[in-house]
Amino acid sequence: MKSCVDYDVIVVGGGHAGTEAAAAAARSGAQTALITHKAASIGEMSCNPAIGGLGKGHLVREIDALDGLMGRAADRGGIQFRMLNRSKGPAVRGPRTQADRFHYRTAVQDLLAELEDISLIEAEVADLIVSNGHVMGVVLSDGREVSATSVVLTTGTFLRGVIHRGTERIPAGRYGDQAATALGERLEALALPLGRLKTGTPARLVKTSIDWSRLETQEADEAPVPFSFLTETLPLPQIACGITATTAETHRIIADNLHQSAVYSGAIGSKGPRYCPSIEDKIVRFPDRSSHQIFLEPEGLDEPWVYPNGISTSLPDQVQEALIRSIPGLEGAEIARYGYAIEYDYVDPRALSHSLELRALPGLFLAGQINGTTGYEEAGAQGLIAGLNASRRARGLSPVWLERREAYIGVLIDDLVTHGVTEPYRMFTSRAEYRLSLRADNADLRLTPRGQTWDLVGPARREMFHMKQERVARARSILTETSVTPQEAEEAGISVNKDGRRRRLLDLLALPIVEFEQLSSLHPDIPSIGADLRPILEADALYSGYLDRQEAEIVALKKEEDTVIPADFRYDLVPGLSAELREKLDRIRPHHLGQAARIEGVTPAALALLLVTLKGRPATRYG
Repeated sequence: MKSCVDYDVIVVGGGHAGTEAAAAAARSGAQTALITHKAASIGEMSCNPAIGGLGKGHLVREIDALDGLMGRAADRGGIQFRMLNRSKGPAVRGPRTQADRFHYRTAVQDLLAELEDISLIEAEVADLIVSNGHVMGVVLSDGREVSATSVVLTTGTFLRGVIHRGTERIPAGRYGDQAATALGERLEALALPLGRLKTGTPARLVKTSIDWSRLETQEADEAPVPFSFLTETLPLPQIACGITATTAETHRIIADNLHQSAVYSGAIGSKGPRYCPSIEDKIVRFPDRSSHQIFLEPEGLDEPWVYPNGISTSLPDQVQEALIRSIPGLEGAEIARYGYAIEYDYVDPRALSHSLELRALPGLFLAGQINGTTGYEEAGAQGLIAGLNASRRARGLSPVWLERREAYIGVLIDDLVTHGVTEPYRMFTSRAEYRLSLRADNADLRLTPRGQTWDLVGPARREMFHMKQERVARARSILTETSVTPQEAEEAGISVNKDGRRRRLLDLLALPIVEFEQLSSLHPDIPSIGADLRPILEADALYSGYLDRQEAEIVALKKEEDTVIPADFRYDLVPGLSAELREKLDRIRPHHLGQAARIEGVTPAALALLLVTLKGRPATRYG
């Protein structure tokens, strides 16, 4: 192992944000140290054994397009691949897989081991080295100092984490792991804007104690679609999950014991994730619901535990036992580990720039739950951008990021640094204004070229992507440059109006009754278009008119939205701007007019005042 001095980048934490940060920093040319409590836990799935979903699956595809780890690890560990929203439009379909915990963790560790510029240090970080207002490294709990130009904190739920279950209070980062208490106290001493959030997890059940014969099953897709654009085959067999639901008796047990819940007893004052509530929250918020669905997800092919997705709780042990055994199929269930809520520190993400560097403490980057998010996918996306920018800072390069119109990663980070959070942030497709073009199927076509310019993309992906680009370009030219008459279309089994107008193959493919194979007789090269390209081309056809209008909107907005607001801009010199808005803009420091427009309370009139003032000095635009 390298001596504990003089790294370009230090990454603190070996979870999903930390592993992506370390990998991105190393891929882009930085000598990187990954510091974590336990090396064996690198890549651990702390809560549910699944990757992807609605909105989240888009993030995983984008991480993969930038040569990140999560998509490849999910493919190596996936045991139940499903495309969510398959019956809806391509823009809102979400790839998801249930994962084998062991195989996923092993895959992450193996992928990290392939990178030459990462050194692993197994230790606790207790302090930061700060010199002249810049973070210059970390101090370990044994007193050793590790210096670096940039530091990335990815503390997850460890930052002064406390587990709550009934009346129990256990300082911990997660079950069985110590909390990062000293580091939390140090961040507080640095006057960072800290807050508290909570999340939770359900009990784990012994697989053999469940009566599977009484349960509905959910199978994997017959033709599973991998996450990574590099994956050709999925190595693990696909399994089914069980489905059950709470009962009236379950609800009675919970209602009668709400006073023992850590959340409803007043022991926890912070907010949890609205879209992944505890079972207590569900009973309180939806009193008219007679049942709530539960997915019984095996934690691996050979793992003895099952994750009951849908009954996260902070109730005491005996109440958890009673409520679980009131559920069909779980009457004899053996509890391997009880559920709990966990409360932890986070930093208000409005203190960050889009590069995920703290404005008040240069050299310190934050990613993951420390920024107020929830979920592996959101953490991984932030980790990649933070690690990349930490590397660029160390190498004397300017920061980079993705805009909202370019990627879900851009939406995620812009939402965080502009609006902040009042509860753990979760990605949804509805958050993206340009979701018709930001699809999961075209993530590599959108982002891999950008990753190449940032030195993030390795030679294997670069070569495969260039080949795919050529294939896509050829296929698109066939569909857009070939047109047929109504008679020719009818001879191919495609019914259109007999109006004498020629139609492009792309226009025919947009018709809901047309399958790709029906075009085969209309051009000899159609059969050679690969199955991997067809979903992209079908989506392009379906959204063709909308995408043209959306692109025109983007161009129009870009003319003004991309007007840069200089870092030293004086908001107090903008005539007519209210004192409240001046204070808010001065605190958030938006990079450009588009970001300013998304700040709560900034009106079109205020934007006009800003624009007029900005036009009075030399304008700068993004290239």
